[in-house]
Amino acid sequence: MLDWLKRLFLVLIGLFITSLGIKILSLSQLTFGGTAGIASTLTYATDFSWGIWFFIVNLPFFIISLQKLGKWFTVSSLLSITGISVVRDVLDQLSLPLIPNAVIGSIVAGLLIGIGVTLVLNNGSSLGGIHILALYLDERFKINRGLTIVISDLLIVLTAVFIIGWLYAMISAISIIIASTIIGRYKKSPIKEMVEKEEEAYSLSH
Repeated sequence: MLDWLKRLFLVLIGLFITSLGIKILSLSQLTFGGTAGIASTLTYATDFSWGIWFFIVNLPFFIISLQKLGKWFTVSSLLSITGISVVRDVLDQLSLPLIPNAVIGSIVAGLLIGIGVTLVLNNGSSLGGIHILALYLDERFKINRGLTIVISDLLIVLTAVFIIGWLYAMISAISIIIASTIIGRYKKSPIKEMVEKEEEAYSLSH
């Protein structure tokens, strides 16, 4: 019980830190990779909030999660995505100080997102999308999740060039590289343990 409470607490902290990092990117007119980047791009192009788009674009990935990573991980990830969507939209209502230099903003955001996402992933949850795919590839094929994330993120940022321009797209890449490096270096693997517990519980009930 205490272990689950500790994990929940760390996930919540991770969600807040990640939301703050994404907000800093937005204030600096930058974007990110993964479904967060897709949501940012759609936010620039439409009137819907980042939280709404982030929740919508993540829904298809839960099919992979449910089939490959277990129901508890999927439920936890769904709650995390809901949580970060709400927190991020709440931050839009606050007047946060603007970092005057986009490069510094990208570095700070990359550090915050890297730390935040690592806390979420290492405690049995995820922020959906590419993170779910990265975790599956890591568990199944031993492909470092940081590598999967950085490649996919850079590809997504390239698509944002048409909205934010080459300069800001390249500056955005700084935060992606920093965040992905942190995520890949400080990884743990709680998913296997969670899946094994699910299988054990299933076998005991049959």
